[in-house]
Amino acid sequence: MNSQDLFGNIQKKQSFLCVGLDTDLNKIPEFLLSKEDPIFEFNKRIVEATAQYAVAFKPNLAFYEYQGAQGWISLQKTVKFIRQNYPDIFLIADAKRGDIGNTSKMYAKAFFQHFGFDAITLSPYMGQDTVTPFLEYEGKWVVMLGLTSNESAAELQLLPLHDGQRLFERVIETSMHWGHENNMMYVVGATKAQMLEDVRRLVPHHFLLIPGVGEQGGSLEDVVKYGMNSQCGLLVNSSRGIIYADHSQRFAEVAAAKAMELQQQMATHLKAQGCI
Repeated sequence: MNSQDLFGNIQKKQSFLCVGLDTDLNKIPEFLLSKEDPIFEFNKRIVEATAQYAVAFKPNLAFYEYQGAQGWISLQKTVKFIRQNYPDIFLIADAKRGDIGNTSKMYAKAFFQHFGFDAITLSPYMGQDTVTPFLEYEGKWVVMLGLTSNESAAELQLLPLHDGQRLFERVIETSMHWGHENNMMYVVGATKAQMLEDVRRLVPHHFLLIPGVGEQGGSLEDVVKYGMNSQCGLLVNSSRGIIYADHSQRFAEVAAAKAMELQQQMATHLKAQGCI
């Protein structure tokens, strides 16, 4: 899938919504715990309820890894279910990997060949050779950590360099040459929405993955104002605000309503910006 394919799906669904599958056994409806695979059962129902409103799903690997082997099985079943039933969905492994080249080759094989994800989140801290193995896969993407939404991000990411440039700007400026607009995007937190102007000056045409809208307090309006380009260029993630909006047997129905609400807002913004 390249950027035109992704934009085409955004236009078709009038949405740039990414649903985060941060599936926590302590938060899913209690009645699902009696199922053979509660994590997969929860994911399946969420996906079925929200796929018509979303262009992407993003499982956060931590919520599967902590379950050991069973968590990996649940993840694989989730990916297989999405691939078989919703082949147009863009699948992001929120893994935040970053290691020496030989290790990265194995991570790339795991997530792109074995699981079949379209994209993976990476840390650029160790440099180009840790990212290159992922870029060797045609049609696959790396999602680089650019400017994150967590409270202590400023401790490093906003550090000024000797020439006045901030560290996150240098990271983006340097790493953007490792790939291109059809295989690389950046994570920029919605709580840093005004800084999207600075990010867009560096990467005006790349897609940006934006977490932090909803539960973390980020504003969709600000993200659109400062981050949208002529081909949308945004994937806005919502996790808790959708998947944990209800804990009853109606949880999937409520998740669908929350996803539709966001999709309708996104459609309005896409029309206003001339993207559809």
